[in-house]
Amino acid sequence: MLCLRRRVLLGEPGTVVTEVTLNHEFLMSSYHTTSERALASMALDMFSGQEGEVLVGGLGLGYTAAECLTCERVGRVEVMELLPQVIDWLDQGLIPLAKTLRSDPRLRVSQGNVYERLWQAPKRSFDVILIDVDHSPEDHLDGANDSFYCEAGLQRARLHLAKHGVLGVWSYAESSPFADTLRQVFREVRVEPVTFTNTHINEEVTDWLFFARG
Repeated sequence: MLCLRRRVLLGEPGTVVTEVTLNHEFLMSSYHTTSERALASMALDMFSGQEGEVLVGGLGLGYTAAECLTCERVGRVEVMELLPQVIDWLDQGLIPLAKTLRSDPRLRVSQGNVYERLWQAPKRSFDVILIDVDHSPEDHLDGANDSFYCEAGLQRARLHLAKHGVLGVWSYAESSPFADTLRQVFREVRVEPVTFTNTHINEEVTDWLFFARG
């Protein structure tokens, strides 16, 4: 069961956060979005062109897509979201950035499986492809996603990138095996830790971003 909820933080009166859970398992929150936004900003820093075409796998609460749209060098952002309920949340204005996202004509949102799309022959190429779907390269929301993280899957995903295009993948955990697999397919690979303070538990937390190009 997919659930969208809003709640007021007891320790911060007046602060309202939006959260998503799946089968009672926490997925994401509007309170800590540092790494989701960094996924977009770091990838776009690696892109030197103009009128960039971006594909985002996973809409979530919209922070990765919104960060892409802050870049003036981006001409189009296509978001592919598997769950129609999440797209409905955007259409109904239920997620925090709904108004910003819906008002930008560069954004297109479609329902579908981004992993299946990247496995198929490309119909168009993208300058940047960002994947924020699974928890990590080893911890998938669906077993059908496994093929993306192997060499064959990455080879197929690379076909969807324009020349010098950038692939970015979000993860809550470091994954040396995935980084090694990326190096088998791409010329340049970067692994970037993003550390922030999780005020819910008063601890520093590190998410991991994987980038590949060429």
